[in-house]
Amino acid sequence: MALFSRRPADAAPLDGVDAVLADLDGVVYAGAGALPHAVESLNRARAGRRLGYITNNASRTDASVAAHLTELGLATSPGEVVTSPQAAMRLLAERVAPGSTILVVGGDGLVTEVEKAGFAVTRSADDGPAAVVQGFAPDVGWLQLAEAAFALKVPEDEGGIPWIATNTDWTIPQARGIAPGNGTLVSAVHTAIGRLATVAGKPETPIFDEAVVRFGAQHPLFLGDRLDTDILGANRAGIPSAMVLTGVDRPKHLLAAPPDSRPTYILSDLRELHEPYPSATVNDGVVTVGDAKVRIDGPDVHILAEGGRQIDLLRAGAKAIWDTGRGIFGFRVPEVLYADPFHRP
Repeated sequence: MALFSRRPADAAPLDGVDAVLADLDGVVYAGAGALPHAVESLNRARAGRRLGYITNNASRTDASVAAHLTELGLATSPGEVVTSPQAAMRLLAERVAPGSTILVVGGDGLVTEVEKAGFAVTRSADDGPAAVVQGFAPDVGWLQLAEAAFALKVPEDEGGIPWIATNTDWTIPQARGIAPGNGTLVSAVHTAIGRLATVAGKPETPIFDEAVVRFGAQHPLFLGDRLDTDILGANRAGIPSAMVLTGVDRPKHLLAAPPDSRPTYILSDLRELHEPYPSATVNDGVVTVGDAKVRIDGPDVHILAEGGRQIDLLRAGAKAIWDTGRGIFGFRVPEVLYADPFHRP
């Protein structure tokens, strides 16, 4: 059960919300540029609410993220940005002594947080680090990954040092498309040494807990584009969520989402934060959202009415499939149900 109550049926997703917590890549921007309708929708959402950002991207500092958002038209202070390196420092402080030397695999965003937390930074396993902290940066390559592997060669339960990853996102949206994320780099070290990292960012809860406390949220709403990190993490933290179809995961992924990765709301883009969210009704096995109607008959998903909006058809289809309690592989799904006219990088 969610820790925060949901809004009444047909209310807009923002109704009753006192803090909007937004992911960045795939929600606000892709690469350097803002996604369509994101800036104006979030500026409008700020009226009467706190607006904060939660990012697994460890390559930049909170100050540089805030500056980027401000350049895009979203006036933002560093304190309004919660990063996975900040969450990683919470975990690190529980595992090593203050002032310890930490081997950092990553960029300026991670180095800055390690130093702010009072630790010394090294790039070499030969310096006897007390832990390894790994985060994404575009210039992370074999040399940094090898130093991490050298430092982590002894398993932690046999006296080895802790290994904390800021996040394990497999991909990251960029202006040119979808690129490998930190999860691929963490996996490379894992493959070399046979150890698993402790993860600080989404979908783990410390980063959400930090945001709720920092913004004093009683009724937050989280905005994300990934089911396996954003939505799963919000659900674990008991926070209602909206999945926006402007990033990584697509309609076909949404229809196949397991119970713990299903959002409260499904949005084409952030303009729909401000629109009444149509309730789904079920009558004689027919799921209706707006003027879209879907029915499940054994293994077949029948579209009785496509309606006038693809997003409502997707919402109806998702509820119909999810309500059966069966996996997507057990259905024959018409292609029109997972048609993808929605903007993505």
